[in-house]
Amino acid sequence: MDEPNTDPPEEEPPSKGLETESDDLPPEGLARRVFDVAPVSTVVIDSGGAIEFANERATETLGFSREEITSRRYGPDGWEVYDDTGAPISMEEYPVSEVLETGEPVFGFEHWFERSDGSERWLTLNSAPLTNETGEVEYVVVAFEDVTELKRREEQLTSEHMRFVEFRTDESAVPPSLRVDTGEWRIEVESVVSLPDGATVQYMGTSDLSASEFVTAVEEVPHYVDVRLLSTAEGYSRVEARAELATVSEVFQSLGGRPRSIVIAHDEVRFLGELPGDVDPRLAADGIREFHPEVELVSQELVYSPHLLYDVVVDELTDRQFAALEAAYFSGYFDTPRTSTGGELADRFDVTRQTFNQHLRKAQRIVLQQLYEKSGAKAR
Repeated sequence: MDEPNTDPPEEEPPSKGLETESDDLPPEGLARRVFDVAPVSTVVIDSGGAIEFANERATETLGFSREEITSRRYGPDGWEVYDDTGAPISMEEYPVSEVLETGEPVFGFEHWFERSDGSERWLTLNSAPLTNETGEVEYVVVAFEDVTELKRREEQLTSEHMRFVEFRTDESAVPPSLRVDTGEWRIEVESVVSLPDGATVQYMGTSDLSASEFVTAVEEVPHYVDVRLLSTAEGYSRVEARAELATVSEVFQSLGGRPRSIVIAHDEVRFLGELPGDVDPRLAADGIREFHPEVELVSQELVYSPHLLYDVVVDELTDRQFAALEAAYFSGYFDTPRTSTGGELADRFDVTRQTFNQHLRKAQRIVLQQLYEKSGAKAR
């Protein structure tokens, strides 16, 4: 009887159709060639923040040579990049920082920067970690695309939209009389009327403050002079305030939008308004920073806004006719009893009462003509 074979079985050679673990990765030379010609801009950043590699597409997108790119570090020390409000992005907000800290990828991060030729370019970034044997992040691979043209097409598509925006600044903007530990007050900005001398008259109202508190708070804002209480009815107070210098409300108006309200808390002030859909909110942020350097955009919403009668009337009226109509409406000239007289409004515009009345009558006729003749004819 044959004795059993106690020798270990011979190992079979791997099948030609199977790959060993070392075959999972391409040869080093091929990997480098693929990296260089990849159609997506890509850089590799080490754990210390130095840019180790950049492919050819990255040099084209960034407008710098490979040597210039790899001589820099990621973040504010090497690149000045900004968010959609125009505010610089801090080191903590960089996606590379998040990847290094968490070991998780970050996708779809957008920012813009200024190329060496002075042009602004928008980029969208996808960042992923490369870890070593112990699981520590050794490198971060950042792939990015130039989406500037896409942004421009988005602006064209939003030209018939309105953008509702909200900006926030710190407690330095809070009027002294409202610097209390608790509470929040909302002031509605009803209208901003430009005067021939460059000043403005602004009409505002609130239900959150008494009439005397409201007047005091507005008088404490450096921009406003000659604050006048117009009316108080059912707990809602309205004031008229002249501004000799520019104001935050004018920032919205200068960009073709409208200020809507100001919300005041004990530790912050928020400015809410509308901008045309194709206007970059960064422009409004830059304008508000002239008054409040710490302002930031906290929200925005894009909504469809068809061409309504208001827009038609604005196009049809002269500047003085429109100003006279706005001032008359928001000052209470059409109310019963009147809270402003024709003489008071004429004084605001530094014209005779007869001239003011002419502007107002012409404006009223154009509005009625648009309503009953042109708009009505189209409706029929």
